[in-house]
Amino acid sequence: MIHSNDNILFVVHSYNSFQKESINSLCKYFNECSVLVRSNPIAEISKYITIPYLDIFKLDHKIDKTNIPPNIKVWPTKIIYAPLDAQYKRLGEKHYKAVENTINKKKVEFNIIHSHFTWSSGYVGAKIKEKYSVPFVVTTHGYDIYNLPFKDEEWKERIEYVLNSADHIITVSKSNLECIRKLTVKTPVTVLPNGYRDDLFYPEDQKKCRNALNIPHGKKIILTVGSLLEIKGHKYLIEAMGEVVKRRNDVQCYIVGGGVLEKKLKKQIVSRGLQDYVKVVGSRPHDEIPIWLNACDVFVLPSLNEGNPTVMFECLGCGKPFVGTKVGGVPEIITSDDYGLLCETGRTKELEENILLALNKEWDNIKIKEYSEQFTWDVIARKIANIYSEVGFINLDV
Repeated sequence: MIHSNDNILFVVHSYNSFQKESINSLCKYFNECSVLVRSNPIAEISKYITIPYLDIFKLDHKIDKTNIPPNIKVWPTKIIYAPLDAQYKRLGEKHYKAVENTINKKKVEFNIIHSHFTWSSGYVGAKIKEKYSVPFVVTTHGYDIYNLPFKDEEWKERIEYVLNSADHIITVSKSNLECIRKLTVKTPVTVLPNGYRDDLFYPEDQKKCRNALNIPHGKKIILTVGSLLEIKGHKYLIEAMGEVVKRRNDVQCYIVGGGVLEKKLKKQIVSRGLQDYVKVVGSRPHDEIPIWLNACDVFVLPSLNEGNPTVMFECLGCGKPFVGTKVGGVPEIITSDDYGLLCETGRTKELEENILLALNKEWDNIKIKEYSEQFTWDVIARKIANIYSEVGFINLDV
Protein backbone atom coordinates (compact mmCIF):
# COMPACT_ATOMS: atom_id res chain seq x y z
CA MET A 1 0.00 0.00 0.00
CA ILE A 2 1.33 3.43 -0.95
CA HIS A 3 1.10 6.01 1.83
CA SER A 4 2.62 9.06 0.10
CA ASN A 5 2.13 11.11 -3.01
CA ASP A 6 5.84 11.85 -3.08
CA ASN A 7 8.47 10.35 -5.38
CA ILE A 8 11.99 9.30 -4.46
CA LEU A 9 15.16 9.04 -6.52
CA PHE A 10 17.76 6.41 -5.59
CA VAL A 11 21.28 6.75 -7.01
CA VAL A 12 23.07 3.45 -6.55
CA HIS A 13 25.94 1.33 -7.80
CA SER A 14 23.77 -1.77 -8.19
CA TYR A 15 20.15 -2.82 -7.96
CA ASN A 16 20.77 -6.24 -6.48
CA SER A 17 21.45 -7.78 -3.08
CA PHE A 18 21.24 -5.36 -0.12
CA GLN A 19 20.73 -2.22 -2.23
CA LYS A 20 17.79 -3.78 -4.04
CA GLU A 21 16.20 -5.22 -0.91
CA SER A 22 16.48 -1.91 0.92
CA ILE A 23 14.89 -0.04 -1.99
CA ASN A 24 12.13 -2.61 -2.46
CA SER A 25 11.21 -2.46 1.21
CA LEU A 26 10.91 1.36 1.01
CA CYS A 27 8.85 1.61 -2.17
CA LYS A 28 5.56 1.11 -0.31
CA TYR A 29 6.00 4.55 1.26
CA PHE A 30 6.13 6.34 -2.11
CA ASN A 31 4.06 6.95 -5.19
CA GLU A 32 7.00 6.27 -7.51
CA CYS A 33 10.63 5.19 -7.00
CA SER A 34 13.24 5.86 -9.67
CA VAL A 35 16.47 3.87 -9.40
CA LEU A 36 19.49 5.01 -11.39
CA VAL A 37 22.23 2.37 -11.50
CA ARG A 38 25.84 3.25 -12.33
CA SER A 39 27.13 1.03 -15.13
CA ASN A 40 30.28 0.75 -17.23
CA PRO A 41 29.87 -0.49 -20.83
CA ILE A 42 33.48 -1.74 -20.79
CA ALA A 43 32.38 -4.53 -18.46
CA GLU A 44 30.09 -5.97 -21.14
CA ILE A 45 33.15 -7.30 -22.98
CA SER A 46 33.21 -10.14 -20.44
CA LYS A 47 30.12 -11.54 -22.17
CA TYR A 48 32.42 -12.50 -25.03
CA ILE A 49 35.83 -12.86 -23.38
CA THR A 50 36.30 -14.58 -20.02
CA ILE A 51 37.43 -11.86 -17.62
CA PRO A 52 36.31 -12.89 -14.11
CA TYR A 53 37.14 -9.47 -12.64
CA LEU A 54 34.53 -7.80 -14.86
CA ASP A 55 31.69 -10.25 -14.22
CA ILE A 56 30.29 -8.38 -11.22
CA PHE A 57 30.26 -5.13 -13.22
CA LYS A 58 28.12 -6.48 -16.07
CA LEU A 59 24.70 -4.91 -16.36
CA ASP A 60 22.86 -8.22 -16.02
CA HIS A 61 24.63 -8.67 -12.67
CA LYS A 62 24.21 -5.09 -11.48
CA ILE A 63 20.47 -4.99 -12.20
CA ASP A 64 18.43 -7.90 -10.89
CA LYS A 65 15.25 -7.78 -12.96
CA THR A 66 13.32 -10.29 -10.85
CA ASN A 67 10.57 -9.26 -8.42
CA ILE A 68 10.60 -5.53 -9.13
CA PRO A 69 7.59 -3.79 -7.48
CA PRO A 70 5.31 -2.02 -9.99
CA ASN A 71 6.08 1.49 -8.71
CA ILE A 72 9.84 1.09 -9.16
CA LYS A 73 11.54 2.10 -12.41
CA VAL A 74 15.17 1.11 -12.92
CA TRP A 75 17.52 2.70 -15.45
CA PRO A 76 21.28 2.27 -16.01
CA THR A 77 23.44 5.38 -16.15
CA LYS A 78 26.34 4.48 -18.42
CA ILE A 79 29.82 5.84 -17.70
CA ILE A 80 33.01 4.64 -19.36
CA TYR A 81 35.99 4.55 -17.01
CA ALA A 82 39.04 2.43 -16.23
CA PRO A 83 39.30 0.80 -12.76
CA LEU A 84 42.22 3.00 -11.72
CA ASP A 85 42.41 5.34 -8.71
CA ALA A 86 43.01 8.43 -10.86
CA GLN A 87 39.99 7.54 -13.02
CA TYR A 88 37.89 6.76 -9.95
CA LYS A 89 38.54 10.21 -8.48
CA ARG A 90 37.11 11.80 -11.63
CA LEU A 91 34.12 9.49 -11.65
CA GLY A 92 31.96 11.82 -9.55
CA GLU A 93 31.43 14.44 -12.26
CA LYS A 94 30.99 11.80 -14.98
CA HIS A 95 28.41 10.02 -12.86
CA TYR A 96 26.57 13.26 -12.12
CA LYS A 97 26.33 14.18 -15.83
CA ALA A 98 25.05 10.68 -16.67
CA VAL A 99 22.38 10.94 -13.96
CA GLU A 100 21.37 14.44 -15.10
CA ASN A 101 20.97 13.17 -18.66
CA THR A 102 18.76 10.32 -17.49
CA ILE A 103 16.64 12.62 -15.30
CA ASN A 104 16.01 14.89 -18.27
CA LYS A 105 15.54 12.12 -20.83
CA LYS A 106 13.18 10.04 -18.69
CA LYS A 107 11.50 13.08 -17.11
CA VAL A 108 12.20 11.70 -13.64
CA GLU A 109 10.29 13.49 -10.88
CA PHE A 110 11.37 13.30 -7.24
CA ASN A 111 10.95 15.05 -3.88
CA ILE A 112 13.89 13.43 -2.11
CA ILE A 113 17.11 11.68 -3.11
CA HIS A 114 18.85 8.76 -1.41
CA SER A 115 22.34 7.65 -2.47
CA HIS A 116 23.99 4.38 -1.51
CA PHE A 117 27.78 4.70 -1.01
CA THR A 118 29.50 8.07 -0.60
CA TRP A 119 31.41 7.77 -3.88
CA SER A 120 30.37 8.18 -6.54
CA SER A 121 26.60 7.96 -5.88
CA GLY A 122 26.88 10.19 -2.82
CA TYR A 123 28.63 12.88 -4.84
CA VAL A 124 25.81 12.73 -7.39
CA GLY A 125 23.27 13.09 -4.59
CA ALA A 126 25.05 16.19 -3.27
CA LYS A 127 25.08 17.82 -6.73
CA ILE A 128 21.45 16.92 -7.37
CA LYS A 129 20.47 18.49 -4.04
CA GLU A 130 22.26 21.70 -5.00
CA LYS A 131 20.44 21.93 -8.32
CA TYR A 132 16.94 20.79 -7.36
CA SER A 133 16.81 21.89 -3.69
CA VAL A 134 15.48 18.55 -2.44
CA PRO A 135 16.41 16.68 0.77
CA PHE A 136 19.37 14.33 0.41
CA VAL A 137 20.14 11.20 2.44
CA VAL A 138 23.30 9.13 1.95
CA THR A 139 24.08 5.64 3.24
CA THR A 140 27.72 4.72 3.84
CA HIS A 141 28.36 1.00 3.66
CA GLY A 142 31.99 -0.07 3.88
CA TYR A 143 35.10 0.82 1.87
CA ASP A 144 33.50 4.16 0.98
CA ILE A 145 33.85 5.29 4.60
CA TYR A 146 36.53 3.14 6.24
CA ASN A 147 38.94 3.37 3.29
CA LEU A 148 38.42 6.16 0.75
CA PRO A 149 38.51 9.25 2.99
CA PHE A 150 41.77 8.12 4.58
CA LYS A 151 43.70 7.39 1.37
CA ASP A 152 44.85 10.99 0.88
CA GLU A 153 43.78 14.57 1.52
CA GLU A 154 41.96 14.88 -1.81
CA TRP A 155 39.79 11.87 -1.07
CA LYS A 156 39.12 13.20 2.43
CA GLU A 157 37.86 16.52 1.03
CA ARG A 158 35.60 14.78 -1.50
CA ILE A 159 33.98 12.48 1.05
CA GLU A 160 33.57 15.30 3.59
CA TYR A 161 31.85 17.37 0.88
CA VAL A 162 29.36 14.57 0.28
CA LEU A 163 28.66 13.95 3.97
CA ASN A 164 28.26 17.65 4.80
CA SER A 165 25.95 18.14 1.82
CA ALA A 166 23.58 15.46 3.11
CA ASP A 167 20.62 16.27 5.36
CA HIS A 168 21.13 12.95 7.10
CA ILE A 169 23.72 10.17 7.01
CA ILE A 170 22.84 6.51 7.50
CA THR A 171 25.67 4.10 8.18
CA VAL A 172 25.47 0.37 8.72
CA SER A 173 27.67 -0.04 11.79
CA LYS A 174 29.14 1.71 14.83
CA SER A 175 32.52 0.88 13.36
CA ASN A 176 31.64 3.04 10.35
CA LEU A 177 30.38 5.75 12.69
CA GLU A 178 33.80 5.93 14.32
CA CYS A 179 35.31 6.52 10.86
CA ILE A 180 32.85 9.37 10.23
CA ARG A 181 33.79 10.92 13.57
CA LYS A 182 37.41 11.12 12.43
CA LEU A 183 36.28 13.48 9.67
CA THR A 184 35.01 17.06 9.85
CA VAL A 185 31.31 16.30 9.48
CA LYS A 186 28.37 18.13 11.06
CA THR A 187 25.50 16.19 9.49
CA PRO A 188 23.46 14.00 11.88
CA VAL A 189 24.17 10.27 11.61
CA THR A 190 21.99 7.24 12.35
CA VAL A 191 23.38 3.72 12.59
CA LEU A 192 21.07 1.24 10.88
CA PRO A 193 22.35 -2.23 9.97
CA ASN A 194 21.57 -4.03 6.75
CA GLY A 195 18.65 -6.42 6.87
CA TYR A 196 17.23 -9.56 5.33
CA ARG A 197 14.02 -10.70 3.64
CA ASP A 198 12.07 -12.77 6.13
CA ASP A 199 9.80 -14.00 3.33
CA LEU A 200 12.84 -15.67 1.75
CA PHE A 201 15.17 -16.45 4.65
CA TYR A 202 13.47 -18.52 7.34
CA PRO A 203 14.02 -21.99 8.84
CA GLU A 204 13.18 -24.92 6.57
CA ASP A 205 13.59 -28.68 6.89
CA GLN A 206 17.27 -29.53 6.64
CA LYS A 207 16.78 -32.94 5.03
CA LYS A 208 14.53 -31.49 2.35
CA CYS A 209 17.09 -28.77 1.56
CA ARG A 210 19.96 -31.25 1.38
CA ASN A 211 17.94 -33.42 -0.98
CA ALA A 212 17.30 -30.38 -3.19
CA LEU A 213 21.02 -29.66 -3.38
CA ASN A 214 22.08 -33.31 -3.56
CA ILE A 215 24.46 -32.98 -0.62
CA PRO A 216 25.09 -35.72 1.99
CA HIS A 217 22.90 -36.25 5.06
CA GLY A 218 25.49 -38.00 7.18
CA LYS A 219 27.87 -35.03 7.27
CA LYS A 220 28.23 -31.84 9.24
CA ILE A 221 27.89 -29.13 6.60
CA ILE A 222 29.93 -25.92 6.78
CA LEU A 223 28.89 -23.15 4.40
CA THR A 224 30.27 -19.82 3.27
CA VAL A 225 28.66 -17.49 0.73
CA GLY A 226 30.34 -14.51 -0.90
CA SER A 227 32.32 -13.21 -3.84
CA LEU A 228 35.69 -14.91 -4.25
CA LEU A 229 37.83 -11.90 -3.39
CA GLU A 230 40.88 -11.56 -1.14
CA ILE A 231 38.97 -9.44 1.37
CA LYS A 232 36.52 -12.29 2.03
CA GLY A 233 39.32 -14.42 3.52
CA HIS A 234 38.44 -17.74 1.88
CA LYS A 235 42.04 -18.92 2.02
CA TYR A 236 41.92 -18.88 5.82
CA LEU A 237 38.79 -21.02 5.82
CA ILE A 238 40.51 -23.56 3.56
CA GLU A 239 43.58 -23.54 5.81
CA ALA A 240 41.36 -24.04 8.86
CA MET A 241 39.55 -26.92 7.15
CA GLY A 242 42.92 -28.62 6.68
CA GLU A 243 43.13 -28.84 10.47
CA VAL A 244 39.42 -29.47 11.13
CA VAL A 245 39.45 -32.67 9.07
CA LYS A 246 42.30 -34.00 11.21
CA ARG A 247 39.97 -33.84 14.20
CA ARG A 248 36.82 -35.17 12.53
CA ASN A 249 36.19 -36.60 9.08
CA ASP A 250 32.41 -36.22 9.02
CA VAL A 251 32.55 -32.66 7.66
CA GLN A 252 31.91 -31.10 4.27
CA CYS A 253 32.55 -27.43 3.44
CA TYR A 254 30.84 -25.66 0.55
CA ILE A 255 32.07 -22.34 -0.82
CA VAL A 256 29.27 -20.60 -2.72
CA GLY A 257 30.28 -17.64 -4.87
CA GLY A 258 32.16 -16.62 -7.98
CA GLY A 259 35.05 -14.28 -8.64
CA VAL A 260 38.65 -13.79 -9.62
CA LEU A 261 40.06 -16.18 -6.98
CA GLU A 262 38.15 -19.28 -8.08
CA LYS A 263 41.11 -21.02 -9.75
CA LYS A 264 43.49 -20.01 -6.97
CA LEU A 265 41.22 -21.35 -4.25
CA LYS A 266 40.64 -24.62 -6.09
CA LYS A 267 44.40 -25.01 -6.42
CA GLN A 268 44.79 -24.40 -2.68
CA ILE A 269 42.19 -27.07 -1.95
CA VAL A 270 44.06 -29.60 -4.11
CA SER A 271 47.45 -28.69 -2.62
CA ARG A 272 46.04 -29.32 0.87
CA GLY A 273 44.48 -32.62 -0.21
CA LEU A 274 41.00 -31.38 0.69
CA GLN A 275 39.14 -32.29 -2.50
CA ASP A 276 36.84 -34.64 -0.57
CA TYR A 277 36.07 -32.06 2.10
CA VAL A 278 35.93 -28.61 0.47
CA LYS A 279 33.95 -27.81 -2.67
CA VAL A 280 33.81 -24.52 -4.62
CA VAL A 281 30.36 -24.60 -6.23
CA GLY A 282 30.35 -21.20 -7.98
CA SER A 283 27.71 -18.47 -7.98
CA ARG A 284 24.13 -19.38 -7.21
CA PRO A 285 20.87 -17.43 -7.72
CA HIS A 286 19.90 -15.38 -4.69
CA ASP A 287 16.67 -17.34 -4.18
CA GLU A 288 18.75 -20.54 -3.89
CA ILE A 289 20.84 -19.21 -0.99
CA PRO A 290 18.12 -19.91 1.61
CA ILE A 291 18.25 -23.59 0.63
CA TRP A 292 22.02 -23.67 1.16
CA LEU A 293 21.69 -21.91 4.51
CA ASN A 294 19.03 -24.31 5.72
CA ALA A 295 21.06 -27.28 4.52
CA CYS A 296 24.10 -26.33 6.58
CA ASP A 297 24.95 -26.81 10.24
CA VAL A 298 27.32 -23.85 10.59
CA PHE A 299 27.84 -20.74 8.48
CA VAL A 300 31.35 -19.23 8.27
CA LEU A 301 32.42 -15.80 6.99
CA PRO A 302 36.19 -15.29 7.48
CA SER A 303 36.30 -11.74 6.04
CA LEU A 304 39.26 -9.42 6.47
CA ASN A 305 36.96 -6.39 6.40
CA GLU A 306 33.23 -5.73 6.10
CA GLY A 307 30.62 -3.05 6.51
CA ASN A 308 27.72 -5.11 7.80
CA PRO A 309 27.34 -8.25 5.64
CA THR A 310 23.80 -8.99 4.54
CA VAL A 311 24.51 -12.72 4.47
CA MET A 312 25.06 -12.62 8.24
CA PHE A 313 21.46 -11.50 8.75
CA GLU A 314 20.22 -14.06 6.24
CA CYS A 315 22.10 -16.76 8.16
CA LEU A 316 20.49 -15.69 11.46
CA GLY A 317 17.10 -15.47 9.75
CA CYS A 318 17.39 -19.16 8.90
CA GLY A 319 18.22 -19.88 12.55
CA LYS A 320 21.83 -20.85 11.83
CA PRO A 321 24.88 -19.99 13.96
CA PHE A 322 27.39 -17.54 12.49
CA VAL A 323 31.15 -18.09 12.74
CA GLY A 324 33.09 -15.05 11.60
CA THR A 325 35.65 -12.37 12.26
CA LYS A 326 35.63 -9.22 14.37
CA VAL A 327 35.31 -6.78 11.49
CA GLY A 328 32.99 -3.87 10.70
CA GLY A 329 29.57 -4.23 12.26
CA VAL A 330 29.80 -7.99 12.81
CA PRO A 331 30.64 -7.79 16.56
CA GLU A 332 27.70 -5.40 16.98
CA ILE A 333 25.32 -8.12 15.79
CA ILE A 334 26.99 -11.31 17.10
CA THR A 335 26.90 -10.02 20.66
CA SER A 336 26.54 -13.41 22.34
CA ASP A 337 27.82 -16.93 21.79
CA ASP A 338 24.14 -17.85 21.61
CA TYR A 339 24.24 -16.55 18.02
CA GLY A 340 27.77 -17.36 16.89
CA LEU A 341 31.50 -17.22 17.52
CA LEU A 342 34.03 -14.61 16.39
CA CYS A 343 37.81 -14.39 16.11
CA GLU A 344 40.41 -11.95 14.85
CA THR A 345 41.07 -11.74 11.11
CA GLY A 346 43.65 -14.02 9.51
CA ARG A 347 43.89 -16.26 12.59
CA THR A 348 43.61 -19.73 11.10
CA LYS A 349 44.02 -21.53 14.43
CA GLU A 350 41.28 -19.48 16.11
CA LEU A 351 39.00 -19.95 13.14
CA GLU A 352 39.59 -23.71 13.22
CA GLU A 353 38.82 -23.85 16.95
CA ASN A 354 35.62 -21.84 16.53
CA ILE A 355 34.44 -24.08 13.68
CA LEU A 356 35.02 -27.16 15.82
CA LEU A 357 33.26 -25.55 18.80
CA ALA A 358 30.32 -24.62 16.59
CA LEU A 359 30.08 -28.14 15.16
CA ASN A 360 30.02 -29.65 18.65
CA LYS A 361 27.60 -27.16 20.22
CA GLU A 362 23.85 -27.68 20.60
CA TRP A 363 22.49 -24.46 19.14
CA ASP A 364 19.06 -23.03 19.98
CA ASN A 365 17.94 -22.36 16.41
CA ILE A 366 14.61 -20.89 17.54
CA LYS A 367 16.41 -18.34 19.74
CA ILE A 368 18.68 -17.37 16.83
CA LYS A 369 15.66 -16.88 14.57
CA GLU A 370 13.81 -14.79 17.16
CA TYR A 371 16.90 -12.61 17.63
CA SER A 372 17.08 -11.99 13.88
CA GLU A 373 13.57 -10.56 13.64
CA GLN A 374 14.75 -7.06 14.59
CA PHE A 375 16.83 -7.03 11.39
CA THR A 376 14.16 -7.69 8.77
CA TRP A 377 14.08 -5.22 5.89
CA ASP A 378 10.56 -4.13 6.87
CA VAL A 379 11.81 -3.10 10.31
CA ILE A 380 14.84 -1.29 8.86
CA ALA A 381 12.73 0.38 6.15
CA ARG A 382 10.33 1.84 8.72
CA LYS A 383 13.28 3.51 10.47
CA ILE A 384 14.64 4.87 7.18
CA ALA A 385 11.19 6.23 6.28
CA ASN A 386 11.11 8.07 9.61
CA ILE A 387 14.41 9.72 8.67
CA TYR A 388 12.92 10.78 5.33
CA SER A 389 10.00 12.37 7.18
CA GLU A 390 12.35 14.26 9.49
CA VAL A 391 14.66 15.68 6.81
CA GLY A 392 12.10 16.42 4.12
CA PHE A 393 8.82 16.96 5.93
CA ILE A 394 7.46 14.36 3.56
CA ASN A 395 4.02 13.11 4.54
CA LEU A 396 4.80 9.44 5.06
CA ASP A 397 2.51 7.19 7.09
CA VAL A 398 5.09 5.17 9.02
